[in-house]
Amino acid sequence: MNVQTAPATVDLAAIKGRQQAAWGSGDYAVVGTTLQIVGEMICEAVDLRSNQRVLDVAAGNGNATLAAARRFASVMSTDYVDSLLERGRERAKAERLPVTFQQADAEALPFQDESFDVVLSTFGVMFTPNQEKAASELLRVCRSGGKIGLANWTPESFIGRLFKTIGKYVPPAPGVKSPALWGSKAHLETLFGSKATLAVESKQFVFRYKSPKHWLEVFRDYYGPVLKAFAAIDPEARKALEADLFALLDDVNVAKDGTFVAPSEYLQVVLTKK
Repeated sequence: MNVQTAPATVDLAAIKGRQQAAWGSGDYAVVGTTLQIVGEMICEAVDLRSNQRVLDVAAGNGNATLAAARRFASVMSTDYVDSLLERGRERAKAERLPVTFQQADAEALPFQDESFDVVLSTFGVMFTPNQEKAASELLRVCRSGGKIGLANWTPESFIGRLFKTIGKYVPPAPGVKSPALWGSKAHLETLFGSKATLAVESKQFVFRYKSPKHWLEVFRDYYGPVLKAFAAIDPEARKALEADLFALLDDVNVAKDGTFVAPSEYLQVVLTKK
């Protein structure tokens, strides 16, 4: 007799807790500030106006937040890691930009329906474990006719390949969808369905570091997922992961002068809520 067993329930709360610990480790802002240009570009993509209410979801250290505030919009910056918000507060204070910061979970945003004209997330909301819930929340807090602007790494990008490499040593939790799916137009259509019109454009962000070794030092010390991956495995596995990462860096590096210059594809996404 064949006995069928029910699939194991995915504990999304536990996964979220581990993710929160990972992003809170190291100091993501050291890496995050290099991505500032993406925040500027997404504000241009959504045609941001000074009279709009803007929500930055999973804002990290505030790249899209600051870009929107520089355009004189009214900005609420949120993340579930308060230490990252603190980096955003420091940057906003240094630039004398009026921004409101609030710790918040992208899957349960503490705002009323249709509270914002524009909702942004650059390399942030894509990492939520419950993708359907996160997409639903982005739609809920955006007004009808408002825009949702996203920047998401694609599965084939340098960063997409980085996570695949890490996954060989620290496998993702069973049943959890890859964050890089947010970099697929077909998946975005599934997430947002008929509730918004979708426009996507392929973009390249170029990582620029002193050398491949310098890139690895920075990411191993400050980028939570890489830091945690090295901490979770034994010394022999660390050597193997390092070798695999250097092979990846060599493959993506377009510089010939000893420095590290690596384009990484991302989708620039503009959704207009119906």
